Amino acid sequence: MTPSSPTAREHRTVLVVAHTGRPEAVRSAHLVIERLTAAGITVRVLKGEAEDIGCAGVDVMPSGPAAAEGAELVMVLGGDGTLLRAADLARPAGAPLLGVNLGHVGFLAEAEREDLAATVDRVVDQCYDVEERMSIDVVVRRNGEVIGTTWALNEATVEKAERERMLEVVAEIDGRPLSNWGCDGVVCATPTGSTAYAFSAGGPVVWPEVEAMLVVPISAHALFARPLVVSPASLVAVEVLPGTPRAVLWCDGRRTLDLPPGARVEVRRGAAPVRLARLHLTPFTDRLVTKFGLPVTGWRGRARAQAEEPDGGRRG
Repeated sequence: MTPSSPTAREHRTVLVVAHTGRPEAVRSAHLVIERLTAAGITVRVLKGEAEDIGCAGVDVMPSGPAAAEGAELVMVLGGDGTLLRAADLARPAGAPLLGVNLGHVGFLAEAEREDLAATVDRVVDQCYDVEERMSIDVVVRRNGEVIGTTWALNEATVEKAERERMLEVVAEIDGRPLSNWGCDGVVCATPTGSTAYAFSAGGPVVWPEVEAMLVVPISAHALFARPLVVSPASLVAVEVLPGTPRAVLWCDGRRTLDLPPGARVEVRRGAAPVRLARLHLTPFTDRLVTKFGLPVTGWRGRARAQAEEPDGGRRG
C-alpha cells in the first residue's frame, strides 16, 4: 500500500460517479459535490448522470477514459456494479477509485453510507492510501485471428449460451492442455474476484495481497474439476470445442462477447492494475467477517488467551 501523492489544492479534481437510479445515490452525490466544491476542489460528473444529479458548478464529461484523466480520485456512490463501471474510466487514467457502498454487500467499497460526510472530509484532507489490485487482460481468437479484446477486475467467464445444453471446453495452462470439461462454464478470476462469481462457483477466497489467477469450472461433469490457483505469470486459455453449443464471454458481468464454436479465450495478468483508495487499514480477515456476517463467537485471540492463563502465558 502506498500513500496518496500530494496534489496542489488549486488543481485538484475529483470525478463523481453515481448510481442515479437510486434516489439515495443522487442525494449522496449532492452532499459530496457541495462539500468538495466548498473546499475548492473541481468536481466532474458524467454526461449521462448530470441531468439526474442536477448540481450546478460541475464539469460535465463524456463517459469515457478522458473523464478520469488528470483526476486525483474517482468517488463512486453505489454498489460493486457501479464501482466496476467506474473502473472502466479510472483504469486507463490510473486514477484511484473510492467506493461508498449504497448497495448490499459492497465488497469493493471502502466506506458505508453513514460515513459519507467523514469520507468526503478525508478526501479533502488527502487522508487516504492507495493500493493496486491485479487485473486480467482477455484476448479472444478464432482460427488464429483476434476477434475481441477486453479486461476484467473480478473475472472473465466463459459460459454456455443455451440453457438446455452443456458447454464442451478444453482448458490450457501455459501452452499445455489440462482437461476437457462438459460444464456450465469456466471462471478465470483475480484475487479481488475470488469473493465474487468464483466464490459462488465454489472457488477459494484469496487474500488481495496474493498474486495469482483462479480457474474455477462451473458444474463440470468430470472427475478432475477442482478450482485451480495458478501463477500470475501464467497464460490461461479456454477453448470452445467445435460442435459445442454457442458460448458467451462475460467480463465483470458487464462486457460481453459471443463465442462461436472453436473460439479460444486467452487470459493473462493485466498490463495495468486497478488502483483503490483506502481510508482504513482494515485487515482483509475483518472485511470478510463483516461483509459475509461470519460467526466468530468464542474467539479469544492469542493475547487474551495468554492473559487468562494462570501464569499470564509465561513459561520457564
